[in-house]
Amino acid sequence: MPSHHLPLLLAAYQYAFGRDIEAMCRHLIDDVAVGWEELGTDLLDDAPPALVAALTGGEHWPSRTLDHLVTPDGSPPVRMSVTDATADEQDMEWGYVLHKEGVEVISLLHEDTGPVVSWAIDPCTAFNDHPAAWSSLDPAPTIPASRSRRPHSAPAAAPAKAGTPRPSARR
Repeated sequence: MPSHHLPLLLAAYQYAFGRDIEAMCRHLIDDVAVGWEELGTDLLDDAPPALVAALTGGEHWPSRTLDHLVTPDGSPPVRMSVTDATADEQDMEWGYVLHKEGVEVISLLHEDTGPVVSWAIDPCTAFNDHPAAWSSLDPAPTIPASRSRRPHSAPAAAPAKAGTPRPSARR
């Protein structure tokens, strides 16, 4: 969901990868054998502690790859490639495409393309999770909230976003 993945990707680009899109693509795409089960807070290791606390509420979890898969015939798993033809088969709802100017967010339930969120956007920006809000014809939908500014004081738990609960089982 954009409210979880976008802040993590924006902060990782700005801090962990030092605004180097090639390094980020290598790590997230090229260096992964099969795919990602979950992106974790290790992508925030170089971010300011107050930003990490605002994005995670103080929680920490590791990124996990899909390297423990077993195929029905016992053959090694193959890299997961998402295309227009395979997105439905893989039961995917959201797609994130890394571009030099930002990350394209695609609501796969509604469109084949989506708006590009600039890498310069503050990671504390709250994003709308409703799939229909992510039209390729409109700017990225943000939610006016108290999270809109990066905290300047000591780290504190992130305030709850109205109408956008973060699921704990699926990050």
